[in-house]
Amino acid sequence: MSADRHPVNANKMSGSSNGDPPDRVAAKAVEQKAERAAHKSIVREYIEAIIVAMLLAFVIRVFVVQAFKIPSGSMIPTLLIGDHILVSKLSYGLQWPSDCKLQWNIPPINCYTSRTLIEFSKPRRGDVIVFRFPEDEEKDFIKRIIGIPGDTVQIRNKVVFVNGHPLDDQAFTQRIDPNIIDGSINPRDNFGPVTVPEGSYFVMGDNRDQSLDSRFWGYVREEKIRGKAFRIYWSWSGQGHWTEWVRWERLGQAIR
Repeated sequence: MSADRHPVNANKMSGSSNGDPPDRVAAKAVEQKAERAAHKSIVREYIEAIIVAMLLAFVIRVFVVQAFKIPSGSMIPTLLIGDHILVSKLSYGLQWPSDCKLQWNIPPINCYTSRTLIEFSKPRRGDVIVFRFPEDEEKDFIKRIIGIPGDTVQIRNKVVFVNGHPLDDQAFTQRIDPNIIDGSINPRDNFGPVTVPEGSYFVMGDNRDQSLDSRFWGYVREEKIRGKAFRIYWSWSGQGHWTEWVRWERLGQAIR
């Protein structure tokens, strides 16, 4: 009777319920530990990859290029509602964000001005720029530069004059209202003359009769410019037949 019990006791002493020898149990333990370590390593690699990707996307967004969507028709015919555009942050120089604050949003940091560390060029007449709206800096506006520092801008019966000369803007503008509004009532069609201050820019929408721009709220400060629009990467109308929802002909179109 006692001889029959000894093997059972030996199995219990080995620490295995299936009769594995001690060296096999130790090998299994090592294998399980290695599997757990490998699993942790894979998870860690994924987490690190995600963090690096997020940081890289943030750096690109802040310093190189940023995507925007056009929500209004103030830049028709150049830009349509539903156009998705790319804005170059390096067109005028390497910019360093300033006047920033944390927010519960993506991205978690919102900056309201920028300081140029290395200047490549100055904004020029005709550039289509994105900037902080002076009357509500939580919003971004997009307009075309009409006057640079030192320029004299005037509008007479819808015709834009820069430094006394009519601006040749027929190729990129539209005027849909034939009526002329007196300047004492509304500055839309008759405005100025004004001289653009140093470090500021006079901007207008290409849809001249339906644009809230410098005629109404003044100038754009240089440090409020976020970048120059240069490309349409997606365009969505969502109207008509479903085959017409995407404006395929606008994809990749340069903004001029």
